[in-house]
Amino acid sequence: MNDLPAYYFRVRENGAAVFRLDTENRQRRIEMEQIAVINTNRGDYKPQSGYTLTSDDTVAIEDWLAARRKLIAQRDIDDIHRAIDQMNITTQWVQSKATDAQLEDITDRFLLAMHDLRSVLVRKKADRLAKPSGGD
Repeated sequence: MNDLPAYYFRVRENGAAVFRLDTENRQRRIEMEQIAVINTNRGDYKPQSGYTLTSDDTVAIEDWLAARRKLIAQRDIDDIHRAIDQMNITTQWVQSKATDAQLEDITDRFLLAMHDLRSVLVRKKADRLAKPSGGD
């Protein structure tokens, strides 16, 4: 049991609960004491139940938070790449397999979503092109 980490991070919506692990007890059970709550959206954390975080606690939490935010960012871009693939698959389906009834069901919603996306992409592209190139 000595191979366990000192901390356990229970991932939850928008963050995690942080537990300090203790296996050095008479029953040799894994004791889990919740010491903090992390909010990944805000990038902050708070001690729990009057617990005072040690410097080791803070380092572990900040390391986990940085790694978690990086993972979430990677997942976000992966989701976008999958969305592009799905759009291509949808295009093929529309062209080769969709029935008139199916197209009637999805066409307006799809066109509005694509129009909205296109408007935002064009605006963002124009903003990037208008920026002075130097800091990139």
